[in-house]
This record gives sequence, C-alpha cells and structure tokens, in this order.
Amino acid sequence: MSYKSLQECILDLEKHGHLIRIKEEVDPDLEMATIHLKMFEKGGPAILFEKVKGSKYQAVSNLFGTLERSKFIFRDRLEKMQQMVQLRNNPFAALKQPFKYASTGMAAFKALPKKGSFSSAGFNEIKISDLPLIKHWPMDGGAFVTLSQVYSEDLDKPGVMASNLGMYRIQLTGNDYVLNKEIGLHYQLHRGIGIHQSKTNKKGVPLKISIFVGGPPSHTLAAVMPLPEGISELTFAGALGGKRFRYDYVDGFCISLDADFVITGEVHPNENKPEGPFGDHLGYYSLKHDFPLMKVHKVYAKQNAIWPFTVVGRPPQEDTAFGALIHEISGTAIPHEIPGVKEVHAVDAAGVHPLLLAVGSERYTPYIKTKRPAELLTQANRILGTGQLSLAKYLFISGDEQEINCHDVRGFFKHVFERIDLSRDLHFYTKTTIDTLDYSGNSINEGSKLVAAAYGDKLRELSMTLPECLKNSFASRPVMLMEGVLALELNIFTDYNSARSEIKKLSDFVILNAAEFTGIVQIVIYNDFTFIPDNKNLNDYLWVTYTRSNPSHDIYGVNEFIENKHWGCKGPMIIDARKKPHHAPELKLDKEVEKRVEKFIKI
Repeated sequence: MSYKSLQECILDLEKHGHLIRIKEEVDPDLEMATIHLKMFEKGGPAILFEKVKGSKYQAVSNLFGTLERSKFIFRDRLEKMQQMVQLRNNPFAALKQPFKYASTGMAAFKALPKKGSFSSAGFNEIKISDLPLIKHWPMDGGAFVTLSQVYSEDLDKPGVMASNLGMYRIQLTGNDYVLNKEIGLHYQLHRGIGIHQSKTNKKGVPLKISIFVGGPPSHTLAAVMPLPEGISELTFAGALGGKRFRYDYVDGFCISLDADFVITGEVHPNENKPEGPFGDHLGYYSLKHDFPLMKVHKVYAKQNAIWPFTVVGRPPQEDTAFGALIHEISGTAIPHEIPGVKEVHAVDAAGVHPLLLAVGSERYTPYIKTKRPAELLTQANRILGTGQLSLAKYLFISGDEQEINCHDVRGFFKHVFERIDLSRDLHFYTKTTIDTLDYSGNSINEGSKLVAAAYGDKLRELSMTLPECLKNSFASRPVMLMEGVLALELNIFTDYNSARSEIKKLSDFVILNAAEFTGIVQIVIYNDFTFIPDNKNLNDYLWVTYTRSNPSHDIYGVNEFIENKHWGCKGPMIIDARKKPHHAPELKLDKEVEKRVEKFIKI
C-alpha cells in the first residue's frame, strides 16, 4: 500500500486483523521487548503499545513479524519492485514486453526524492528523555533504537542522491553518555556511513547525521535493503512506497518530513565512547567497545508520533521476515552481480553472517578429466568480496550440475557432504576480518574463513546411524544431527592446547573404529546444550556449529595433514563448537519479567 504515514499503516493492519492493542501501561525496561519476543514466537500480530511508562508516545513492534504480513503491507507494490529489479538485470525486457513494463516508468518517477517544507510538516522539538527508552535484554547497556534510518551525506558529493540511509543501532542512554546531549552509533567502517565518516575525519570536520524513526514502512525497509553502490536508498523508499521521499534541511541537517521522529547531531573526528552491551541477532551479546559518539543537536517528533521497534536475538526473529522479504524483491539480482553464481543464501538460523550457502557453476569442465571444483573457487572469492557477504565466516558452495537449491538447507548440505573431498576441497583464509558482532575469533573483527567447495560425482552414502562404539566411551550425549553429521559432548573447553589433545584422542578413536564412522563427514563437538530432535535439530546444528567456531582454530580432522601449505584430512572433519572463555554470553530472558507479561500474550 502507498501509506502516507506509519499511523495509516497501523490502522490498515488493525482493520485486517494483523494488529492488536495493549491498552495497559507497559514498562519499556524489558517488559515491552519480552512481550514482543513471546508474540513473535507464537506467530502473532503486530502490537501497538498505547501507554509506555515514562513517555507520552505510543510504540509499535512486530510490524514485519511474518512474511505474510510484510507482503500484505506492500501488497500493491511488490510486483512493480520485482519488475524494476528484472528491468535493471535485463534492460532489453522493456523493449520485448512494453505493456508489461509500462507502469515501471511511473514507479521510477515516484522514486525521485522531493524537497518540501519543514515548517508545515508538524514537528515539535523534544528531548531524548521524552522518547520511549526501550531496554531489550537484561545485560543491555541502556536503551537502544532498533529500527533506525540513519542518514549521512558524502562530503565530496553533497545532497540526497549520493546519501546513505542505513539501519544501525543507536544507544540512547547508559554508559558514559550525557543524557539528552550524547548518543552512541554502532556501525562498521566499510558501510556507507563509515566511508562518509572517513572523509570528514581526514578533513578534520564533523559528519552531520540525521536519524529518522518511523514514517511509511517503505522507509524502514529501504534502510536495510542491500542496494548496489550508487543507488540511493531514498529512491528505493519512494519506488516501494509509491510516494516520493519528502525532505528538507534545517540547520544544515536533512529531515525526513514523513518520519515520526528525527534526531540530528554531529560525529566529530576521533571522538568515541564505549557502546553496548547489546543483545544481538547472533543470539549473543555484543560487548562494550568504543564506537562513534554523536553529539545531539535537536530532536523532533510529530504530535501523534508512534515509535517503532524490534527485538533481535537468536534467529528466527522479526529480522528473519525482513530477509525473506528482501529475497522476494531482489532474489534475481545475485546472478547479475556475480557472474556464474546462481544464488546465495545467508543462513538466518546461523545468525546470517557466519554461514553462506551458494550455488555456482562449472562452465569450463570439458578440459578436466576428473570433475572437481575449479570455477567455483573463483566465484567463492567474488562472493567473499561483495558487500555484506564479505562478513561471512563459512561458505559452502556447489555447482549446478544437478538441480539443487541452497534455500533447502538440509538438502544442500546433503548434496555437498555426499561429494566433498575433505583432502582437497577445504580452503582457509586466516588472520582476516569477520563480523564485529561475532566473538568466535580472538579479538573484535578478527578471525578466519573457510570455503568448502564440492562438485562432481557422489563419493559416499551418508549415515544417520550412531556408531555403537560410542556407548560408554569418553564422549557423552552423541546425537546424529542430520545425514553425515554427528555431535558429541566433551569436557568444558579450557584452552587450545588441551583441546588439541582431546581431539587427537577422538581422532585416534575414530581411526580405531573406522568401519562404524563410514558415512560420517562432520563431527561437531559441543557442551552445555540440548539438541531438540526432529525438525528443530537442523536449526540447533546451524546455530551452535557456525556461531561458536573460528575455522582456523576450531577445525580439525581425522588423519589430518598439510601438503604444500594446503590443509586437509582423510577422515571426518571435526568442528570444536564448545563455548570458549572469550565468547560473549548468550541471550536469556528475565524469568520474573516473563511472568509479569504473560497476561499480554494470550492470542
């Protein structure tokens, strides 16, 4: 729908049974977030909190909590956006089917931002302390903005068309921030805003920042859309919303005239303060680190403004539906961005960034006597050098010789594990960068990557049978997680020297009982976790294995070897996914708060 405001969207959702109201007063300190998490878990509707303790403003959450609801919100725009993506991928399509793409020209016109008047937009000046100050998880460092649209401009190319609009978390209170005067920004320097800040830092001038909250839902989605470089998020917001993005400048700061709230301020060169902790989308806390300090200039709100928020945590969460919607819109773009790559899946259950699955192509195989990965390795390098995909820690890639779908995670792993040659097909990148939020490495942003490329004929039948020899052995609670994947519990991890000794003992045990381990490709070592059987087993496998391991440090192998600096193994690969002392704590709800909010989540 072409909503003019967030309020219009909320009324439409309520009219069609997609939203409920909570009329009683609710505390923004953990209660609102807990209600959201419980409602999402039940597949429930969006929630309008009419009375937020300590604030006169209402708040809404779970707007995008299901793909069905997201598609309902954009029900008259999705097809046009998909056509625009197709047209960008294949510009000659409009010549072949002019009537099909006739409406795309009008959609493109609506993509152009439109300058308006701040004075007639209905804003009032307020303070940070007037906002709904929502604390999401018990160990969070304060209140955060979780559905922000953070706007910045390029110093060398000022103006809205070369701007960046991104969704970065904002810490409003806590730590050493001076209330109403300072807030914290969390973003990585390779993002658009980081590039803008690097330029202002070099010239010794502050970067002007505007934070928009609320407004039409198309604006929120635009802030998370992975657009190609050079395409403005504001144009995407206008095209998706069917309404041009309206803006004006006040005191040199860009203002979204349709936002519910706007916070303006400056980031000065080399001025940082500790930000965090924050319960993040990997299912763990990101800890306290120095990040850019924003000095607040002014804060604005509409008269009847509504504060949208979400809660992130161990997937799936509301941002899962965001990802599904993005795939609906732009799923055809990847083959045009990376030649030879058919599709890439950032696996939500593993926290998105830790694990990628990809389908590539082997187009030059006639000259290779034995089928093996060749062009796939070139494509893997391209994937790991592309935008946010560069944050990936594990990449499993296979060719399209057979019909495979990397969104069928279990089927894809089965295909790979049937074909992978563990002595040849594992390729490590060591001492490199990983996601800031991933604490499996030894320090922030530092870790390793593994590309597992499998292609060719089937090499083995995978087993789902537990080896009998594990009964009464030094390993406990063995479980088959999926075809070819065995999990074993060992002692609590103490240090890497001890780990190497333990896993050498395990490797020798597997060699001694080799016949019982036929068909097992991967052994996952874990502790302090109970795997849920059947369908949820897969999600547990993905989360535990790929969020709690650093490839270069935590991958071992039965009969492992190094040949001309290439590492491989002749038996199963072993991944030590036990909790390490340097890992961040996982997210857990406050039991007392859960009891207090039970009355609100009966649907």
